[in-house]
Amino acid sequence: MYEIIFLICLAIIWISFAVVQDLRKREIANWLNFSLIIFAIGFRFFYCLFSEQGFGFFYQGLIGFGIFFVLGNLLYYGRMFAGGDAKLFFALGAVLPFSIIFAVNLNIFILFLFLFLFAGGVYGLFSAGFLISKNFKKFKKEFSKQFKHNKKLFLFTIFLGLIFMLFGFVNFFIFYFGILFFIFPYLYLCAKSVDEVCMIKKISPKNLTQGDWLYKDVKVGNKIIKKNWDGLTKKEIKLLQIKKNVLIRQGIPFSPVFLVSFLVLVYVWFKHTSILI
Repeated sequence: MYEIIFLICLAIIWISFAVVQDLRKREIANWLNFSLIIFAIGFRFFYCLFSEQGFGFFYQGLIGFGIFFVLGNLLYYGRMFAGGDAKLFFALGAVLPFSIIFAVNLNIFILFLFLFLFAGGVYGLFSAGFLISKNFKKFKKEFSKQFKHNKKLFLFTIFLGLIFMLFGFVNFFIFYFGILFFIFPYLYLCAKSVDEVCMIKKISPKNLTQGDWLYKDVKVGNKIIKKNWDGLTKKEIKLLQIKKNVLIRQGIPFSPVFLVSFLVLVYVWFKHTSILI
């Protein structure tokens, strides 16, 4: 049990630092994420080296890291995670296997993912609501613009939703599916409007950091620096120094969701361990 408490304390300290850094600089440094991976895996190895229980505790850490590495990359390339968030996700994979039994660890992974998605959804809604209230006039104008631009798709999706809801008299599951189709266009337009109005910032090139997202392509001399999901490289930032200002797209700091999800998981682990076994 002491080895688990050590890993939990290690993770809480590292995630807390990540939250502070993310809120202040809108980034999570690679050294922070990689050091958590190294410490977690390294601790597991040396604990097993001097333990009579074998290397199961170490192997489970590697398996957890591998699973979360795959999931983190899927979320990153699915554009749900930024690079720093994905690497923090990898690191938690090395921490979360609290047992030497894979089936138990699998239950922990599933519970954490459920907590993470739920907390992320609530956090996203509150963050969007705060940004909308802060920039309501601009948001209203952008929402109207997005509606006109996507009017055909919007009306088609609502039409599909109504059809599914009508068939819902046969099957309630289809009815709920129709409701989802019905409200999805509103959620999409809200998210798109928040992104365009609240998340675009003009900054000086000297304040750019590696991984920042360009809002649009920028021409520098004969070269065009294109916006991409991987963000700006150090070489591109150097080229942009001749510009007076650059428009970048900022994301909502997501690291608090990691901390909340992990703390709730730890609480469940200690209070209701039988659920996970």
